[in-house]
Order: sequence, then structure tokens, then C-alpha cells
Amino acid sequence: MIDPSHKPIVAVTKADGHYEGSRKTLELIEDRIAERIERKKRVLIKPNFVSTRKQVAASHVDVIRAVLDVISEHYDGEITIGEGPAIGSLDEAIRNFDSLIDEYGVVFKDLNSDHHVELEGVSSELKLLKLRVSKTILESDYIVSVAKPKTHDCVIATLSIKNVVVGSLVTTPEKQKIHQGAKAINLNIAELAKRCMPSLGLIDGFEGMEGEGPTKGDPVSLGVASASLHPVSLDAVMAWIMGFDPLDI
Repeated sequence: MIDPSHKPIVAVTKADGHYEGSRKTLELIEDRIAERIERKKRVLIKPNFVSTRKQVAASHVDVIRAVLDVISEHYDGEITIGEGPAIGSLDEAIRNFDSLIDEYGVVFKDLNSDHHVELEGVSSELKLLKLRVSKTILESDYIVSVAKPKTHDCVIATLSIKNVVVGSLVTTPEKQKIHQGAKAINLNIAELAKRCMPSLGLIDGFEGMEGEGPTKGDPVSLGVASASLHPVSLDAVMAWIMGFDPLDI
């Protein structure tokens, strides 16, 4: 845990399970979560369902349950779980998450069919490119990114920021459109993150993915969970845990 007063705090804990590790690491910064979520009106949890058919590529239901258990102690408004899968449909994912509707009263939002706003990105030639971004993401005043540590075929590692930014693009073709080569995709993520930056990031590293990510890789046991209100720092710490130099990403 990095502690100096006005510097980012990144909580890292040993994870013996999806729920246990996630809950424990969130509790380390729970006072800060409570302070930031107070008086918020539109809370959105953004899991990673890039594929609804391969568990190692997607957020586990118990991680979402850990998030809900912590933030519901400090927030009693409506909570939306929003995602737009690249492979499969949100309906497929919800079948594994049905219990959350009854337990917590959450609302599911398919970002792939959401109203959108056009924001500026760049093409492979670094020319202007219009990208359609979910209004629900842009209008949420507290976004929780629930990510998995995965290697990625284009950006090396996909973590809490990319989970929200690419997930905010409506429809699968729009998500594919951001892939304009290594230089452009990183610029696009950086630009869109100015409007879509998570308020809180949680990375469930009980099990990650390595190899041909973000959907076709192999499971790897990391046995850690990490959380922060500072997603850039969070992603840097988790990239280091994965064995990368964050400055290379």
C-alpha cells in the first residue's frame, strides 16, 4: 500500500478466492471510497465481459458481489451494471449474474445498444476518426472498473482503464474500429480516458490470463487483488506484478 498523504494509494492483497481477495483489498481503501461516493447520483459498475463464453476472459460474479457489498454500505441509490460484450451478448452474461438482481436490486445496461456521443480519436494514419461512445458511461458520475489482469495482443496488458474506455464504445464494430495499430490505439485510449476515466478500479488477479489475450489466452494464477481510486497508478502496479515495466506500456 502506497501511503503518503496526497499521493495515490494502491491497495494490494493476497487473494485466496475471487470474493475474498476483492473484498479485502477494497476494505483497505473503504474510507476513501465512502468519501468519494457520497452524494453521487449515477453509479455504474463496468465488469469485463469481452467474452461471455470463456470465464478466464471475463469478470467473475463473486468479484461483482464483493464490490456491491462494499459500496452498498455507503451508497443507497440505484446501481447499474453496464457492459457491451465483444463476443456474445449481455443476455448471455446476465444468466450468470441473475442473482445480483434479486440480492442487490441492480439494473443491467447493454452499452452496445446505448445512445451515443461522437468523440474524436485517430486513425492508423493519425488522422481524425470519430468514435461513438456510450452516453451512460459519459453521464455516470461514479464508475467502478472491475477488470482482470490479461496480456493483450496489441497494448501488452489490458487493465482497469482499457476495460472502461473500450467497453464504452457502442457495438462490436465500433470496438474493432479503435484498433488502428499500436500507436493509434494507445493514443485513442489516452484521449477517451479523459472522458471515461474510472472513479474506482478493482483488478481481480486471483486468476489472470497470459498468452493470446484478451480472449484466447491461458489462465495463470497470480493470487493477488488490487484496488485504487487512481487507475493510472493501479494499472502501473498491476503491470509490474505481471512482470512488465509500466513505462514500456
